[in-house]
Amino acid sequence: MAERFFSGDAPPLDDAGIILLSGPPCCGKTSLLFQFAINRAAESGRQVVFICSKGRLENSPPFLSPGVEPSLSVLQRIQIKYIEDDEGIRKYFAAFHLLNDFPAAVIVDDFTGFFSERSCQLRYGNARARDLALVRILALCQNAISHANAKLGTIGSCNLLLSDVHQGDSPRSLFIYKRWIGSIYTIQGDGLGSYVLKNICAPQTGTKEARAAKYSIALQYLVLEEIKE
Repeated sequence: MAERFFSGDAPPLDDAGIILLSGPPCCGKTSLLFQFAINRAAESGRQVVFICSKGRLENSPPFLSPGVEPSLSVLQRIQIKYIEDDEGIRKYFAAFHLLNDFPAAVIVDDFTGFFSERSCQLRYGNARARDLALVRILALCQNAISHANAKLGTIGSCNLLLSDVHQGDSPRSLFIYKRWIGSIYTIQGDGLGSYVLKNICAPQTGTKEARAAKYSIALQYLVLEEIKE
Protein backbone atom coordinates (compact mmCIF):
# COMPACT_ATOMS: atom_id res chain seq x y z
CA MET A 1 0.00 0.00 0.00
CA ALA A 2 3.02 2.32 0.10
CA GLU A 3 2.20 3.43 -3.46
CA ARG A 4 -1.06 4.98 -2.26
CA PHE A 5 0.94 7.95 -0.96
CA PHE A 6 2.04 8.82 -4.49
CA SER A 7 0.42 9.77 -7.79
CA GLY A 8 -0.35 6.96 -10.21
CA ASP A 9 -2.32 3.74 -10.36
CA ALA A 10 -2.66 2.26 -6.89
CA PRO A 11 -4.59 -0.86 -5.89
CA PRO A 12 -7.97 -0.28 -4.20
CA LEU A 13 -7.70 0.52 -0.52
CA ASP A 14 -8.86 -2.52 1.44
CA ASP A 15 -7.86 -1.26 4.89
CA ALA A 16 -10.88 0.43 6.47
CA GLY A 17 -9.17 0.97 9.81
CA ILE A 18 -6.61 3.45 11.15
CA ILE A 19 -3.27 4.09 9.42
CA LEU A 20 -0.24 5.89 10.88
CA LEU A 21 2.52 7.65 8.94
CA SER A 22 5.48 8.68 11.12
CA GLY A 23 8.77 10.29 10.21
CA PRO A 24 11.36 12.95 11.09
CA PRO A 25 10.68 16.68 10.68
CA CYS A 26 10.73 18.11 7.15
CA CYS A 27 10.55 14.77 5.29
CA GLY A 28 7.40 15.55 3.28
CA LYS A 29 4.78 13.93 5.51
CA THR A 30 2.13 16.58 4.76
CA SER A 31 2.75 16.13 1.02
CA LEU A 32 2.32 12.36 1.36
CA LEU A 33 -0.92 12.83 3.29
CA PHE A 34 -2.27 15.25 0.71
CA GLN A 35 -1.49 12.90 -2.18
CA PHE A 36 -3.23 10.12 -0.25
CA ALA A 37 -6.25 12.45 0.07
CA ILE A 38 -6.24 13.11 -3.69
CA ASN A 39 -6.06 9.39 -4.49
CA ARG A 40 -8.83 8.54 -2.04
CA ALA A 41 -11.14 11.30 -3.31
CA ALA A 42 -10.50 10.29 -6.94
CA GLU A 43 -11.18 6.58 -6.50
CA SER A 44 -14.22 6.95 -4.23
CA GLY A 45 -15.92 9.99 -5.74
CA ARG A 46 -16.57 11.12 -2.16
CA GLN A 47 -15.20 13.78 0.15
CA VAL A 48 -12.02 13.52 2.17
CA VAL A 49 -11.53 15.58 5.34
CA PHE A 50 -8.02 16.93 5.97
CA ILE A 51 -7.59 18.10 9.59
CA CYS A 52 -4.60 20.29 10.39
CA SER A 53 -3.26 23.44 12.03
CA LYS A 54 -3.94 26.51 9.91
CA GLY A 55 -0.62 28.14 10.73
CA ARG A 56 1.35 24.99 10.03
CA LEU A 57 -0.33 24.40 6.68
CA GLU A 58 0.15 28.02 5.60
CA ASN A 59 3.83 27.97 6.59
CA SER A 60 4.54 24.57 5.03
CA PRO A 61 2.03 23.83 2.24
CA PRO A 62 2.18 20.36 0.68
CA PHE A 63 4.09 19.70 -2.52
CA LEU A 64 2.08 17.96 -5.23
CA SER A 65 3.26 15.08 -7.39
CA PRO A 66 4.32 15.88 -10.98
CA GLY A 67 1.24 16.05 -13.20
CA VAL A 68 -1.14 16.93 -10.37
CA GLU A 69 -2.44 20.42 -11.10
CA PRO A 70 -4.01 22.64 -8.40
CA SER A 71 -6.98 23.17 -10.74
CA LEU A 72 -7.99 19.48 -10.71
CA SER A 73 -11.66 19.09 -9.85
CA VAL A 74 -10.87 16.27 -7.41
CA LEU A 75 -9.25 18.82 -5.10
CA GLN A 76 -12.69 20.34 -4.52
CA ARG A 77 -13.64 17.14 -2.71
CA ILE A 78 -10.89 17.63 -0.13
CA GLN A 79 -12.32 19.57 2.80
CA ILE A 80 -9.72 21.34 4.94
CA LYS A 81 -10.68 21.58 8.61
CA TYR A 82 -8.54 23.69 10.95
CA ILE A 83 -8.23 22.86 14.65
CA GLU A 84 -6.00 24.16 17.45
CA ASP A 85 -5.68 21.29 19.94
CA ASP A 86 -6.74 17.77 20.87
CA GLU A 87 -10.12 19.11 22.02
CA GLY A 88 -10.82 19.96 18.38
CA ILE A 89 -10.16 16.33 17.40
CA ARG A 90 -12.37 15.09 20.24
CA LYS A 91 -15.29 17.33 19.25
CA TYR A 92 -15.07 16.31 15.59
CA PHE A 93 -15.12 12.56 16.24
CA ALA A 94 -17.65 12.81 19.08
CA ALA A 95 -20.14 14.18 16.53
CA PHE A 96 -18.96 11.96 13.67
CA HIS A 97 -21.97 9.64 13.88
CA LEU A 98 -24.27 12.61 13.17
CA LEU A 99 -22.89 13.14 9.66
CA ASN A 100 -25.33 12.55 6.82
CA ASP A 101 -22.54 11.41 4.49
CA PHE A 102 -19.36 9.85 5.80
CA PRO A 103 -16.12 10.86 4.05
CA ALA A 104 -13.96 8.33 2.25
CA ALA A 105 -11.15 9.23 4.62
CA VAL A 106 -10.29 11.51 7.51
CA ILE A 107 -6.67 12.64 7.64
CA VAL A 108 -5.06 14.30 10.67
CA ASP A 109 -1.72 15.99 9.98
CA ASP A 110 0.73 16.05 12.94
CA PHE A 111 -1.69 14.18 15.22
CA THR A 112 0.39 14.26 18.41
CA GLY A 113 1.30 17.91 17.84
CA PHE A 114 -2.21 18.79 19.04
CA PHE A 115 -1.57 17.18 22.45
CA SER A 116 0.12 19.75 24.68
CA GLU A 117 1.94 18.21 27.65
CA ARG A 118 0.88 21.11 29.85
CA SER A 119 -2.82 21.08 28.96
CA CYS A 120 -2.96 17.29 29.37
CA GLN A 121 -1.36 17.58 32.81
CA LEU A 122 -3.90 20.20 33.85
CA ARG A 123 -6.76 18.03 32.60
CA TYR A 124 -5.75 14.63 34.00
CA GLY A 125 -3.25 15.49 36.75
CA ASN A 126 -0.91 12.51 36.50
CA ALA A 127 2.57 11.78 35.18
CA ARG A 128 1.32 10.05 32.03
CA ALA A 129 -1.44 12.53 31.23
CA ARG A 130 -0.44 12.94 27.58
CA ASP A 131 -0.43 9.18 26.98
CA LEU A 132 -3.85 8.94 28.63
CA ALA A 133 -5.19 11.71 26.39
CA LEU A 134 -3.80 9.91 23.30
CA VAL A 135 -5.43 6.62 24.30
CA ARG A 136 -8.81 8.24 24.89
CA ILE A 137 -8.79 10.06 21.56
CA LEU A 138 -7.63 6.96 19.66
CA ALA A 139 -10.43 4.93 21.25
CA LEU A 140 -12.93 7.59 20.21
CA CYS A 141 -11.51 7.65 16.68
CA GLN A 142 -11.68 3.88 16.37
CA ASN A 143 -15.31 3.82 17.50
CA ALA A 144 -16.22 6.59 15.05
CA ILE A 145 -14.53 4.93 12.07
CA SER A 146 -16.02 1.52 12.93
CA HIS A 147 -19.49 3.08 13.15
CA ALA A 148 -19.04 4.77 9.76
CA ASN A 149 -17.93 1.54 8.08
CA ALA A 150 -20.84 -0.38 9.59
CA LYS A 151 -23.26 2.22 8.22
CA LEU A 152 -21.58 2.39 4.81
CA GLY A 153 -21.68 -1.37 4.28
CA THR A 154 -21.11 -2.22 0.62
CA ILE A 155 -21.34 1.43 -0.48
CA GLY A 156 -17.72 2.09 0.39
CA SER A 157 -15.42 2.54 3.34
CA CYS A 158 -14.01 5.23 5.59
CA ASN A 159 -10.50 5.13 6.95
CA LEU A 160 -8.45 7.35 9.24
CA LEU A 161 -4.87 8.38 8.43
CA LEU A 162 -2.72 10.04 11.11
CA SER A 163 0.78 11.47 10.90
CA ASP A 164 3.32 11.83 13.69
CA VAL A 165 6.83 13.25 14.04
CA HIS A 166 9.56 11.07 15.49
CA GLN A 167 13.29 11.22 16.06
CA GLY A 168 15.16 7.94 15.74
CA ASP A 169 13.81 4.70 14.33
CA SER A 170 10.20 4.66 15.51
CA PRO A 171 7.44 6.84 17.01
CA ARG A 172 7.70 7.73 20.68
CA SER A 173 4.20 6.39 21.33
CA LEU A 174 4.59 3.21 19.26
CA PHE A 175 3.47 1.02 22.19
CA ILE A 176 0.18 2.94 22.25
CA TYR A 177 -0.27 3.05 18.48
CA LYS A 178 0.10 -0.72 18.12
CA ARG A 179 -2.97 -1.22 20.31
CA TRP A 180 -5.24 0.92 18.12
CA ILE A 181 -3.66 1.09 14.68
CA GLY A 182 -3.47 -1.75 12.16
CA SER A 183 -1.07 -0.23 9.58
CA ILE A 184 2.02 1.74 10.59
CA TYR A 185 4.43 3.35 8.13
CA THR A 186 7.74 4.95 9.09
CA ILE A 187 10.01 7.27 7.11
CA GLN A 188 13.80 7.39 7.29
CA GLY A 189 16.34 9.39 5.33
CA ASP A 190 18.78 7.44 3.18
CA GLY A 191 21.60 9.94 3.73
CA LEU A 192 21.61 10.97 0.06
CA GLY A 193 18.66 13.38 0.04
CA SER A 194 15.93 10.80 -0.44
CA TYR A 195 13.60 9.08 2.01
CA VAL A 196 12.35 5.53 2.44
CA LEU A 197 8.72 4.96 3.43
CA LYS A 198 8.35 1.51 4.97
CA ASN A 199 5.43 -0.51 6.29
CA ILE A 200 6.44 -1.86 9.72
CA CYS A 201 3.04 -3.11 10.83
CA ALA A 202 0.22 -4.18 8.53
CA PRO A 203 -2.91 -6.32 8.74
CA GLN A 204 -2.72 -9.64 6.95
CA THR A 205 -4.46 -9.61 3.58
CA GLY A 206 -4.49 -12.02 0.69
CA THR A 207 -2.93 -9.53 -1.71
CA LYS A 208 0.70 -8.72 -2.36
CA GLU A 209 1.48 -5.18 -1.26
CA ALA A 210 4.39 -2.83 -1.80
CA ARG A 211 6.31 -2.77 1.47
CA ALA A 212 8.54 0.25 0.83
CA ALA A 213 8.83 3.31 -1.38
CA LYS A 214 11.80 5.59 -2.01
CA TYR A 215 10.97 9.23 -2.71
CA SER A 216 12.34 12.76 -2.64
CA ILE A 217 11.18 16.36 -2.62
CA ALA A 218 12.67 17.90 -5.76
CA LEU A 219 11.93 21.31 -7.31
CA GLN A 220 8.87 21.60 -5.03
CA TYR A 221 7.44 18.28 -6.21
CA LEU A 222 6.84 15.01 -4.41
CA VAL A 223 8.78 12.53 -6.56
CA LEU A 224 8.46 8.75 -6.29
CA GLU A 225 11.80 7.15 -7.18
CA GLU A 226 11.27 3.45 -6.52
CA ILE A 227 8.73 0.95 -5.18
CA LYS A 228 9.92 -2.22 -3.46
CA GLU A 229 7.87 -5.35 -2.71
